[in-house]
Amino acid sequence: MNSAGTPERLQVLLSGSWDEAEQQVWHEALRAACPDVDWHLRAPIHGAVQVAVVANPPPGALQGLPDLRLIQSLWAGVDRLLADPTLPAGVPVARMVDPAMTLAMAETALWAVLSLHRGFFDYAEQQRRGQWRQLPQRRADEIGVLVLGLGQMGQAVARSLAQRGYPVTGWSRLPPAAPGPAESWAGVQAVAGPGALACALPAAHIVVNTLPLTPATRGILDASFLRALPAGASLVNLARGAHLVEADLLQALDSGRLARAVLDVFAAEPLPAQHPFWSHPKVSVLPHVAALTDPRSAAQVVAANLRRLAAGEPLLHLVHRERGY
Repeated sequence: MNSAGTPERLQVLLSGSWDEAEQQVWHEALRAACPDVDWHLRAPIHGAVQVAVVANPPPGALQGLPDLRLIQSLWAGVDRLLADPTLPAGVPVARMVDPAMTLAMAETALWAVLSLHRGFFDYAEQQRRGQWRQLPQRRADEIGVLVLGLGQMGQAVARSLAQRGYPVTGWSRLPPAAPGPAESWAGVQAVAGPGALACALPAAHIVVNTLPLTPATRGILDASFLRALPAGASLVNLARGAHLVEADLLQALDSGRLARAVLDVFAAEPLPAQHPFWSHPKVSVLPHVAALTDPRSAAQVVAANLRRLAAGEPLLHLVHRERGY
């Protein structure tokens, strides 16, 4: 309360690694969703900021804010944020769980799986060659799909694919919050742990990666992982480029062990001009667009957490810093 007995307005810093136009879009969307807080595009001199709403802020951007009570990310992935050694310790970090982004991720995964299953990438190549040839058409229930990661996005992806008739296994390092690790829901068999992954790989005709990037998952898509897949399998990476050992994937594709890869994320972004993925006949490249954050819906998620903070209620989508997500 201030001296007049009315609640103090939250002071919120908006900080990110973006250009001026992108910052303006976010600023306008957030101000419209949260009109009862004061927004700052740079930390005020007195440092009295209670919340930082961030999009991969520059290192050190959140230092010198002694009143900080919440760091709210605008991105779903927080690996870069948590890797900043200057990130204030002890301040809760919330990640973005945007319903529009979750739906977009499920749409991209469905497009990729359908295109791989039905040979649409091959038909596109035949068109470029002027070739008319019908390929064998398998049923969805003959295509085993393995979804890596059972967070909000992974669950949405798995359920969407199961609804189209694919036999879907969802894997996570730890048991998902709901349901249990060996329980089926909405046609998805959810399993957890290294042993379960080893058992799932030989039946996975298509792997869709939605894992968070942590020390335990970095480089998980390596030669041994790819060798465990059935011959002619395909990979869809929609999570982080650092999950994939790119040289191992190229070797698996060139040897014929894997049929195709659909890649939305890369070790270096933008993908360097001379990278072999650009011209590889078995690789489809997307420029990190599988699920973009929608400022309109994401601003509502931010507003909900700011209201909870002001009311002293439990915050949504808090990150376990030790786990990395």
